[in-house]
Amino acid sequence: MTVSTTIAADLAPRILAGERRALARAVTLVESTRADHRAEATALLEALRGHGRQALRIGLSGTPGVGKSTFIEAFGMALVEAGMKVAVLAVDPSSTRSGGSILGDKTRMERLSRHPNAFIRPSPSLSHLGGVSRRTREAVALCEAADFDVVLIETVGVGQSETMVAEMCDIFVLLLAPAGGDELQGVKRGIMEIADLILVNKADGDLKPAAMRTVADYAGALKLLRRRPEDPEGFPKAVPVSAITGDGLSDAWADMQALARARRAAGWWDKRRAAQAVHWFQEEVRAGVLAQLNDADTRRRLQTAAADVAAGKISPDAAAARILDVL
Repeated sequence: MTVSTTIAADLAPRILAGERRALARAVTLVESTRADHRAEATALLEALRGHGRQALRIGLSGTPGVGKSTFIEAFGMALVEAGMKVAVLAVDPSSTRSGGSILGDKTRMERLSRHPNAFIRPSPSLSHLGGVSRRTREAVALCEAADFDVVLIETVGVGQSETMVAEMCDIFVLLLAPAGGDELQGVKRGIMEIADLILVNKADGDLKPAAMRTVADYAGALKLLRRRPEDPEGFPKAVPVSAITGDGLSDAWADMQALARARRAAGWWDKRRAAQAVHWFQEEVRAGVLAQLNDADTRRRLQTAAADVAAGKISPDAAAARILDVL
């Protein structure tokens, strides 16, 4: 028996049994970039394939300082206290020195992290674009296998380019702050047009009037965007919430459930997940091709071709074609 199948045989049944220590070890394994660990991670994911468990995957994005971690803790606590199992995959900015997480989102979710029905895993983005880690998708699959009911995927928080999370979730939630932009801001393409639900946080105290105006602005803007035919009337929508007082959290959860039910009934859910699987297959192929460029022989060929391009001996297109032919 190989090392890969040994680890898969050890971890797979423990993950299916909901063992948190095994789940944490498995997430560490799939995040590793070592070649032997990648082989082990692939074997593990294959061993877990076909378990038939599906969690509600909720992607959550928003600009830095909007209160994503505070919202997730309040929202997650409401879910676990209702008897659900909640996993939080928080993608942090990476340190340029160590490669580790800078912000440490888990330290800002103290209550939720102690709850037995919650699992919180911060992961460094490792400079991966799109607001998520390259291996977040695999971590989601592991959490589903561990029989979590809801998986919350928190992105780094870099702005309107954070669209990659939409390729691994069922519902995409955009968290905004009061007075964060007018109606024209709301119709910008990019992150706005893929949001299923816009939550205007901090709708409490002195900020509540501003939050209600922001909700009205974005509600008007969303009417100008094309509605998915499988979604219920009124979606996408904007609603006010307060992570501090808890106001609006139950309404937001009700909206998410209604949207999920409608998409399941329309057959969109399964089609979307199948399309996402194909997307990540293609991404893995692209990543594998790029990884070959780190081979010593390929690097030497690249340096030679670059020198020829700089000297005017060959055009950039022809040089690139030559390298691709070798690959």
